[in-house]
This record gives sequence, structure tokens and C-alpha cells, in this order.
Amino acid sequence: MSSGVLVGGGPAGGSPADPGFWALPARARAEVFARLREREGLAFVPERGGGWYAVVRHADVMVASRRPDLFLSGPGVTTPPPARWVRWVFGDSMVNLDDPRHAVLRRIVSRSFTPRLLERVERDMVEIAARIVTAVERDRPVDFVSAVAAPMPFEVICSMMGVPRVQRERVMALVAAASEHTGVRRGVAARLRSPARGLRALAEMRRIIVALGRERRRRPGEDLVSALVSAEVDGRSLTGRELGAFFSLLLVAGVETTRNALAHGLWLLTAHPAQRERLCADLAGGLPGAVEEIVRFSSPIVQFRRTVAADCELGGQRLRAGDRVALFYESANRDPRVFEAPEVFDVGRSPNPHLGFGGGGAHFCLGAGLARLEMRILFRELLTRLPGVRACGEPVLVPSSFDHRVASLPFVLD
Repeated sequence: MSSGVLVGGGPAGGSPADPGFWALPARARAEVFARLREREGLAFVPERGGGWYAVVRHADVMVASRRPDLFLSGPGVTTPPPARWVRWVFGDSMVNLDDPRHAVLRRIVSRSFTPRLLERVERDMVEIAARIVTAVERDRPVDFVSAVAAPMPFEVICSMMGVPRVQRERVMALVAAASEHTGVRRGVAARLRSPARGLRALAEMRRIIVALGRERRRRPGEDLVSALVSAEVDGRSLTGRELGAFFSLLLVAGVETTRNALAHGLWLLTAHPAQRERLCADLAGGLPGAVEEIVRFSSPIVQFRRTVAADCELGGQRLRAGDRVALFYESANRDPRVFEAPEVFDVGRSPNPHLGFGGGGAHFCLGAGLARLEMRILFRELLTRLPGVRACGEPVLVPSSFDHRVASLPFVLD
């Protein structure tokens, strides 16, 4: 194993390998990452069964992201990595694939996002956002996550995929079950129950989309599933298992990350009234930059893992084949070498080369454009029609090492 700077061994919660670390206040975590960024080489983080290197500097995350030949996703990008039998049964998610398989699948999916489909999706986003805000105005709900932040990306993805309305409530419950414990510390009983519960949810989601795919092959429509089942690259099209894996990825990743970004966004605009006033003074011109800053500041995805394919050097650290590294987007997005006053929320920040959608390269978030558009459309609708909307309490966060999950956020309209 490569030599490195050890972290951990201190008080509980002092190491990113300790589940207690993710329950610390954001400022305390930021201080740990700031110290790691200033250390020579990469800090090695020991944990049961081995350990990994923490990649915390902006430049190093970008290098690792743009060298998929050296930093592999195939062994698994989450912790713990998916079991081999699970991947065989349910299919490989694109985030856990390397080239050439990853490149082929990504081309098939990318080819399905035609200009005509994207135009329809944008129209649907506008209609969905208007419907959600109308319901908020009428019903006066108290939780922003359940009333606004969660329904927006879920309805957009279901509409885009062509999921029948009669199935959507069930699908939403399955998404929650599949992602509930990702990166979250659990007791013994929960650890025994949750894998089976999550796998059952994934299996049911797969059955739903495979059945929908068969239907669209017979009677294609204008939705993404119709495009996916008919798209080909070099005579190759998606199998039913690949379609199911992509559907699960899109629902879990697309819904969860955008939901959290939207919730963090309302909280940040409430906690920084001067920035909110600045944005609202030029909503049309300011929203694109504000969305980028919300994503940078909140970093909806905390980290992804990579496995080193061959001996190499990264950030002044010698790595050996088989070493594991964790790319911490949360830390990279606060790197003072790149961002002036990184702890300041600034809706006009420019340039803003954040890594909230990944560090570029083959695994850059395929849905980044859709997420940005959703956020712009929803905040435009909210701030135009309900100018007094604000959080009235702090967000309830789920301490996860994988994402910055918001369980709930109290809000009011005046």
C-alpha cells in the first residue's frame, strides 16, 4: 500500500471515515477539509478493511476525473461498492462502468436526448413548476421538501420517461426506499433490513420500466423510453437490464440531487437576504449565476470513489494500482486556490468553475443541463409569484457521507 499522511485516530467524528464526521456542523467539516487541502500529498484515511486517499483539492479532483483510464469507476463509486451478484441481477449503472462499455451506453443515451425531446421536456418543466406553485399558494404546506423540492424533479423525470400517472406514487415510494440509507450510519437492525428493502425497491422499479419499454417498442411515443428502446450505436441498443439500470440511476440520482439543491437554494436565499435582494432585482439575468452558486455552495453530491488502475502520481502522492481514492467535491468547491472567499455565498460569483456536477471527463453528470434548467424554472416561478416565500427554520439534514440530503425544510409564503 502506498505511504501517505494518515488522518483519523483523533476524537470521534474527526475523520471522514467516521460516520460521526457527517453529523458535524458544516463549518466543522469545512475546517477539516481546509487542513487536508494544505497538507503535502494526499491524506490516507484508514478504515476497516483497508482505507483510501482523500482527494480534496480542486485541481486534483479534476485530474482524476479526466483520467478514467487511471482512475476506474468499474469496481464501484459508492461505499460500500455494489456486490457482484447485485450488479449481475440488476445491471450495471453507468456510474459504475468504464470504457468501452461506459462509452457505448453513454452514446446510446445521449443520442436519445433529441432537440425535439428536450423542447418538450422544457415545456413540461414550466407546466409542472406552475402547477406546484399553484398548489403551494392554495394549500399553504409547511415543508418545502415534500411540497416543492421533491415533486419538481420527480414529476419532470416521470414525464420525460413517459411513466403513467397511475404508477407515479408507487415509483416515488420506491425511489425513497432505494436511496434511504445511502451513506448513512445505521444500527445493526437497520443494516440487516435495509439491503433487502432497497433491493426489492430496485427490482420493482426495474420491472416497471422494462414493461414500459416493451410497450413503447410496440407503440412508441414522444418520451425518453421510446427514444431509448429505439436508439442504436453501431447496431447496439439498450438491453432490458440496461434500461432498468438507467431508469434507477435517473430516478435516484436525478431526483435526489436536484431535490437537495432546490431545498438548499431556498435556505441559502433566506439566510442571505442581501443576496436574495440582489437576485430578485434582476431575476432573468441573475438566475443562471445564482443556480451555479447554489450548486457550488451546497455540493449536493459529497464524493465518489475511484480505484487506481496503474501506478501513478496525483497531488504529489505516489499511488499504486489497486489503491482507492475518494473525490470530495464538497472540498474542491471550497478550494481558495480557485474561489475567492469560498465560504461566502455570492449569487454573482464569476467565474464559478465548481465541480458540483463532477470534475469533467467521461463521467460528468449527464443530467447537468436538465438540473440547471429545472432549478432556474422553479425559482423563477416561486420568486415571481410568491415573492415572500422563505424558510422559517433551519433545514433538517440527514448525516450522509454520499450526499447533502435535506429531510425537511419549514417554509412560509410571507
